[in-house]
Amino acid sequence: MLLRRADVVDGALKFLDAEGLDGLTMRKLGAALNVQGGALYRHFPNKAALLHAMADKLVEGVGDPLPDVSWRDQIYMLGDRFRTALLAHRDGARLVGGLDRTLGGTNTITAGDLAVNVLCGAGLPPAQAGWLAFALFYYVLGHTIEEQAQVNPLVGDYSRSRKARLATDVSPQYAEALDSLTSSDPAERFTYGLNTFIEGVASQIPPTRPVPATR
Repeated sequence: MLLRRADVVDGALKFLDAEGLDGLTMRKLGAALNVQGGALYRHFPNKAALLHAMADKLVEGVGDPLPDVSWRDQIYMLGDRFRTALLAHRDGARLVGGLDRTLGGTNTITAGDLAVNVLCGAGLPPAQAGWLAFALFYYVLGHTIEEQAQVNPLVGDYSRSRKARLATDVSPQYAEALDSLTSSDPAERFTYGLNTFIEGVASQIPPTRPVPATR
């Protein structure tokens, strides 16, 4: 059967779920797809190109049209969609976060375009809307990278031993804060951070000028 580009991307995402990002090589992926490694290069000139295609497939749907609600709700939905997409695959956040945002594919660009337009609709100029759209995606990526890393039992063991060492070296407040990062619900922490980000965005929106009364 002829191996299509879409088959390679789908197979690569399945391999990602099974082996993780560190285990993905063109040779191993070719073996998993029952083809010679060279066959993959007919569709992707190198591993970097494959990773970009995988990342773009992973965020498919994030930039779909949003319901007609307030800009705050739309930004929240967009951030939540992005996190959900990243969590759908093992190391999804590391995959997307390790790539150049300016080289994004269609789905990546569509999501960014949607975020910028929502923020422009809220009253921000395009440049500042772009800065904050990137800040939104950076927040989601950073949070989700940590969230997925904590699933690794080795990371969990390291975190517990680190807290034991820090207990004598740092303030009780910091120790409690660090403990909350591993003991609290990641979704709750994400929601708190995202809502705080949105309120920060709101503080940057110029006030609406009153419309002069007409006689």
